[in-house]
Amino acid sequence: MPATAHHLALDLGASSGRAMLGTFDGQRLKIEELHRFPNEPLRSGAGYSWNIAQLFDEIRRALSICGTRGVRLDGLAIDTWGVDYGLLSAGGELLGRPRHYRDPRTRGLMEQALQRVSRDEFYARTGVQLMPFNTVFQLLADARDDPATLPAAQALLFMPDLLNSWLTGVRQSERTIASTSQLYDAVREEWAADLMQRLGLPAAIMPAVAPPGTVVGELRSEIAQEAGVRSVSVIAPASHDTASAVAAVPAVGSDWAYISSGTWSLVGIELPSPLRTAAALEAGFTNEAGACGTTCFLKNVPGLWLMQECQRIWASQAREVPTDRLTAMAEAVEPLAVLIDPEHSGFADFCDMPARICEYCTATGQRPPDSPGAIVRCILDSLALNYRMTLAALEHLTGRPIRVVHVVGGGSLNRLLCQLTADAVGRSVVAGPVEATAAGNILVQAMARGHLRSLEALRAVVSASFELTRFEPRPGVGWEEAESRLRARCTIPASGRI
Repeated sequence: MPATAHHLALDLGASSGRAMLGTFDGQRLKIEELHRFPNEPLRSGAGYSWNIAQLFDEIRRALSICGTRGVRLDGLAIDTWGVDYGLLSAGGELLGRPRHYRDPRTRGLMEQALQRVSRDEFYARTGVQLMPFNTVFQLLADARDDPATLPAAQALLFMPDLLNSWLTGVRQSERTIASTSQLYDAVREEWAADLMQRLGLPAAIMPAVAPPGTVVGELRSEIAQEAGVRSVSVIAPASHDTASAVAAVPAVGSDWAYISSGTWSLVGIELPSPLRTAAALEAGFTNEAGACGTTCFLKNVPGLWLMQECQRIWASQAREVPTDRLTAMAEAVEPLAVLIDPEHSGFADFCDMPARICEYCTATGQRPPDSPGAIVRCILDSLALNYRMTLAALEHLTGRPIRVVHVVGGGSLNRLLCQLTADAVGRSVVAGPVEATAAGNILVQAMARGHLRSLEALRAVVSASFELTRFEPRPGVGWEEAESRLRARCTIPASGRI
C-alpha cells in the first residue's frame, strides 16, 4: 500500500450526516471530520420522507472540501440506516422522494402480509425481526397507496445504493443493506422472489447484490471535475451503518457483545451464520449481514431517540438544555424511581415525547417525572434495564457467555448511560470509538484495496487507533428488583393507548 492512504467515509445517520476523512498508514487510522450536516425528515400532511437531493448536495460539498484541500482520495464509500429506498423509472428518474421509516403509512400492513406469509416462514427465510417499517411492508404501502408507482419502477435502490448510482451510474446493492429489507434470503443469499410474488410485489425491480468491499465504479467525471478531485473509486463498504459499526468493535475472542448506540440501540453479538430458531423469533431478534461473511445477531431497540425527541420538544418550547447539562441533572435524580418500556409502540413516532412518557407512567400507576432531569433519568435507567434483559436473552438463545460489552457510536459519549449499562448488566463496559461506523466504513475500503486481510486485523487497527473508556459495575443499585417491577407493573401491551 502507499505510505499513507486517504479514504472518505460518508456516514449518513437518521438524524445527521458526516463526511469523515480517514488517513491510514497500515497500522493506525486517524479520522478527521470534514463536514457535518443535519438530516431531517420532510413532512407532507401526515407523512414523512427524506430530502435525498439535499443529502446528495452535501456529499458533493464534502468532495469539494477534499478538492479545495488537495486531498488525493484512494476511495470513498457511503453507509446509511437500513430499510428505506428509492424507486427509479425506466428512464432513471426517481419516482418520488424516498419515504421515512417512521412514516405511519405502514400501520396494519404487517398483519395483512402475515395472512399470506406466516411469521415463521418470514423468519426462516430472511432471519429478520418483523417490524412494521421493514422494506417489505413499505412496498405494500406503495402498492396500496399509489398503484401506478410499482408497475412504473424498473429498479429499487436502498439509500446508499441510490446515492452510489448517482455518483457512478452503476445500479447495484450491497449485502448488509439488502439484508435489512425482510426480502433477502439469509441462507441462499439471494432475493426471496417467491415470497415477493405471493405478496404481489415485483421481484424484477430488486438489484444485483454484491458483498461488502466491492468497488461499485469510478466517480463520474463531471462530479469529480466540479469538486476539483481526481478520479476515485466508489466502494460499497458494509453499507448498513450498523454493520460498519460492528466491524469496528475493538474486540477479541467471542465472549463479547456490542451496543451500537445512537438514535437506535442495536444490541447483539457476532455469529458465523444466521440463528433462525422459533425462540429467536419470539424474542424479537434479527439476523443482518455483517462484514466478512459474519452475521449481526441483534435486537433493534429504541435508543437516544427518546431523549432526542424530548430535546426537540423542549427546544420548541424555549426550554432548550444542552445534552451534558441534561445528563448532569439526570445523575442527581433518584435512580430507578420511574421506568418505561422503551420498545412500546407509543414511543416510536414523532410526538411530544415528554408528555407521552408522563402518560405512560400514569397508565402504569407510577408518579410521572416532574422535570427534564427526571425524564432523562427515566429514559436512561429504562434503556440500561432493557440492555440487561436483551443481553440475558442473547446468552440464553446462543449459549454463549458474555463477559464484556462494547458500546460504540454517539451513545458511548454519554458517560452516565455507559455507567448505568455496566451497573445493569453486571459486566465491564468498554466505550468507544465514537465514530465506529466511519472507522468500519474506511477500514472495509482498505480491505477492498488489499491493505487489510481480515476482520481481526481491522479490529486490531481500531484498538490501536482510538482511546477507549472502561466502566466497571457498581454493586447494590437494585437492578434485579427494578426488572421484576418493570415486568410486573410497569408495562402495558404494545397496542395499548397511552
